[in-house]
Amino acid sequence: MNSIPESHRDLLKDEACAFLYLATVFSDGSPQVTPIWFNTDGEYILINSAKGRLKDKNMRARPRVAAVIADPKDPYRYIQVRGRVVEITEEGADAHINKLNMKYHNGEQWKPRPGQVRVIYKIKPEKVFVDE
Repeated sequence: MNSIPESHRDLLKDEACAFLYLATVFSDGSPQVTPIWFNTDGEYILINSAKGRLKDKNMRARPRVAAVIADPKDPYRYIQVRGRVVEITEEGADAHINKLNMKYHNGEQWKPRPGQVRVIYKIKPEKVFVDE
């Protein structure tokens, strides 16, 4: 995450509660965009979804993604990231979605849906742009 300027790193912190707008691509080349919860591990952007959703299918088939993280207080201040999904895992995904749920829902525990399989996607930023 070193490629993100210091002036915008606050948007990555849990306290910011910023949403990430994730763009994936369908097989016909058309885009699909979803607002999604996220956090980072210092090197990668981590997102979480349920197995079988559109974004899950798209990222498995075409791992190149783009994202915008907008400042919740000023939507004209943002980070744009182009990158690649480098890892997809179910390991630790329930704990991760619980952590995200607590971040975005003021400490509430996540309530799993029966039969839903959670997945973590590790996104490696390759190009980063900020508003300037």
